[in-house]
Amino acid sequence: MSIEDRLSGPLPDVAGEAGHTGHPPRVGFFTDTSVCIGCKACEVACKEWNAVPEDGLDLLGMSFDNTGALGANTWRHVAFVEQPSPPGAPPSNAPEDLGMPAFDLPGAETGADGRTDFRWLMSSDVCKHCTHAGCLDVCPTGALFRTEFGTVVVQQDICNGCGYCVSGCPYGVIDRRPDDGRAQKCTLCYDRLHDGLEPACAKACPTDSIQFGELDELRERAAHRVEQLHERGVTEARLYGHDPADGVGGAGAFFLLLDEPEVYGLPPDPVVPTRELPAMWKYAGVAASALLAAAVAAFGGRRR
Repeated sequence: MSIEDRLSGPLPDVAGEAGHTGHPPRVGFFTDTSVCIGCKACEVACKEWNAVPEDGLDLLGMSFDNTGALGANTWRHVAFVEQPSPPGAPPSNAPEDLGMPAFDLPGAETGADGRTDFRWLMSSDVCKHCTHAGCLDVCPTGALFRTEFGTVVVQQDICNGCGYCVSGCPYGVIDRRPDDGRAQKCTLCYDRLHDGLEPACAKACPTDSIQFGELDELRERAAHRVEQLHERGVTEARLYGHDPADGVGGAGAFFLLLDEPEVYGLPPDPVVPTRELPAMWKYAGVAASALLAAAVAAFGGRRR
């Protein structure tokens, strides 16, 4: 099935299902990792706007990545993939192959002659604001809620720190802050959306790697971008999180990747843990009915 076919199916009206009437179109992120330069402006903007605590400068001993993964104090994480190209894989693409201006650095070569056997992939990761959100399904206090924009937000004054949402997220996004135990994650700058502003991370991105907008429009834009890259010979370009038929019903934040999801630390086939709940309750009901019928039959037999 082509990318266009996978994007042709409409995403569910999650805001309407949550009880919002007359709500605006669903919004989200399209992150084009092919133009990410790893500047971390998105991380800084996210922390500044949302007052997310600083989480230290730990270079992990093997990378320029100082945050490592998403967490309670890292709502945006720029992943650095620094490794030799896999055997048989084409060398790293020159900037112009990806639709970017050629880098004009002293002594640097551009074009096919400047390709090397070393690749440096970068990607700004974030909460996916899933169509079927496991964190939302398992929250016992209602601290997590679906907004009128189709996003998922944690209400800090209601969260009791139980941690059920942490295990309910197939991406390992949501986490509890050590000092108070309450769950924390990206809100897609819910307060900014109310004022007609784009999220801080997208506003700060200098290359438009992070694109914000109506989700249907972003999906069309993403399909066109992949087609453009394929025409330029970047055949490894593919979308992640765009398919409404995947294990989370399609994500509100999806990505253009230049390799397999595992290379970027993303699960290849994420499935929301609560997806089978309706079927489980159905089977439980059938089993309970059968047990009740057997008990009635046994009791009736004893009376006779």
